Amino acid sequence: MTETENLCGLRREDFQTTINGKQTDLYILKNAAGSEVAITNYGGGIVAIMVPDRDGNYANVIQGHANIQEAMQAEPYLSTLIGRFGNRICKGKFQLKGKEYQLALNDGPNALHGGPKGFHARVWEALQMNDYTLVLNLVSAYGEEGYTGELKVTVVYTFTNENELMIDYMATTNKKTIINLTHHGFFSLAGIADPTPTIDDIECEINADFYLPIDETSIPTGEILKVEGTPFDFRQPKTFGQDINADNEQIRNGSGYDHCYVLNKREEGELSFAARIYDPKSGRTMDVFTTEPGVQLYTDNFGNGYRGQYGATFPRRSSVCFEAQHFPDSPNRPYFPSVVLKPGRKYEQKTIYKFGVRK
Repeated sequence: MTETENLCGLRREDFQTTINGKQTDLYILKNAAGSEVAITNYGGGIVAIMVPDRDGNYANVIQGHANIQEAMQAEPYLSTLIGRFGNRICKGKFQLKGKEYQLALNDGPNALHGGPKGFHARVWEALQMNDYTLVLNLVSAYGEEGYTGELKVTVVYTFTNENELMIDYMATTNKKTIINLTHHGFFSLAGIADPTPTIDDIECEINADFYLPIDETSIPTGEILKVEGTPFDFRQPKTFGQDINADNEQIRNGSGYDHCYVLNKREEGELSFAARIYDPKSGRTMDVFTTEPGVQLYTDNFGNGYRGQYGATFPRRSSVCFEAQHFPDSPNRPYFPSVVLKPGRKYEQKTIYKFGVRK
């Protein structure tokens, strides 16, 4: 198969440019099942995941762009890596060792996703090890975006023959700092199109008895509430459309689902089942497994129909994100699982997105 015969149709040369002296490129991971994942080292963005439906027809099930210019100028977090801190920090402030740090405010009164020049907007050093493995490396300088410590980060993408996209994260620091890495994949199991269908009929299951309610600026209130009896109960499969517009203060605060779920875990850091979605029309499924204590469910509540690859358009609620992570605003909530990384310790995280079909 030549480059132009990639299932996704994307071309390397369209992703090649120089940004601040660093080369951007496109990397294609393939497996023995005939499926394919396309990744750019600009922000670690996944621009295509080509997997079959129940009839064997392949489609791209993740929202992305067709060239580096669009990736740089359009929706900033579209299917990219997120760091140093995924999700929100209240008023962009946190304290470490008695010193207060102030981050950029890029989401109303709060800091979001590592700041305007976070890991999503950086060119990562990339090495494709083989047909199915890509290694990305990044050094985040002391003081970058307001964070303390020099952080060295490695992210490994592996695409298995079972159509599992495995993401392994590792990081070390030379000074005490905070870290909360995640991936912001915008998944559209029906396949991207013009327009990409809404997720209303997608069935979802989330392995969580509790979730974190938010205030009107999307910062956790500090409570940890039961999902039982609320629109946030996905312990049994139900469609997103069932409760996404419910008359509920939390739904209003998030303009839909934009909340962190407290995953059911037997022990801290275990790799366990987090969530599953199923598209009845195509038969495609996606299972999420993670070592993280939480997963942010985001139902693309602010999409506005912007354009993606080959004329595909991405209207509001045409995708769903499962951002495996520690809890938002954790630095300001000492009873949340710690996000502090110390020198001599290693940050490690593993998240798997496994694609399948239901006949």
